Amino acid sequence: MTDTRLIHTVGVRALEWLWAHRDGFRLELDVDPEAGFLQRFKPIGELAVICGTLFREGVAGSHQTRMAHQLLDHAWRETLDGGRMLVRGQRTEPISPIPFEVYQPFKELGYLQPELERAIALNHRLTSWAGAELTPTRRLGLCGTERRFGLPPRHPEDEVWRGTWLARTPEPWTVDWHFAYDITHAVFHMADWGENLDGIPPAVADYLSAWLPAWIDDWLDLESWDLLGELLAVDACLPQPALDERAWTAFAAAQQPDGAMPAERTMPEGDRDEVFDMVYHPTLVAAYASALATSRCLAELSRAS
Repeated sequence: MTDTRLIHTVGVRALEWLWAHRDGFRLELDVDPEAGFLQRFKPIGELAVICGTLFREGVAGSHQTRMAHQLLDHAWRETLDGGRMLVRGQRTEPISPIPFEVYQPFKELGYLQPELERAIALNHRLTSWAGAELTPTRRLGLCGTERRFGLPPRHPEDEVWRGTWLARTPEPWTVDWHFAYDITHAVFHMADWGENLDGIPPAVADYLSAWLPAWIDDWLDLESWDLLGELLAVDACLPQPALDERAWTAFAAAQQPDGAMPAERTMPEGDRDEVFDMVYHPTLVAAYASALATSRCLAELSRAS
């Protein structure tokens, strides 16, 4: 089994980098309308999901827990202005699910914005909400957000799941870059970001267990750290995770001394903000994969004893 300390350290260092670069989770109020005001909300929602995973799995030490709480407070109070920026985003694009999806993990952690909740309840009843064109995997994530918020999903989750690429257990050699991300996110949505490991159908879990090692080897050889991190997180969502020692050792070695994880090969150079935009996601993924894998390692050790 892979060294639990090595896996855990990846997450600690990733969180340290995210805290040191917390101002990178900025919003652009004067962005060109064609670029989309809501695009910069996505990293903030991902940050909340990762911090929630750390708290839920119970594998964070006091230092890591304190940083996660501070990151959440900063994101909510400073970046989102106590959730008022989410209200503004919902008014700017009323049918967009992004403010809702970003808000839900904060709500689960005790951060509330009543005005936004009223807007969500109203928009959820609209035909336009249900009719918005989303990919099946994207729709699956929205169904999970609706369910966790306490709203009945406007599309049956089972039906949406059957429309995803992963539900069809596609030929493994056709899993290229784009489809690999469809697979990882379908797993995260079905497993509620690792909280509900029984959410992955047994036949799909068997399919992933059979082919995930080959995909991990492929993207490890390509030094695609962002996608490799997501695949390592998928592994930790399976009933019998492999916790591949070679992959985790290389993944940890790719991480920079300050905790940043390059998206692929080596760290980019340039303007601080531009570098942040290129590496925040693989660094968040490193923290997420670390939390899940550390939890699974500790569970295995507990059973072994």
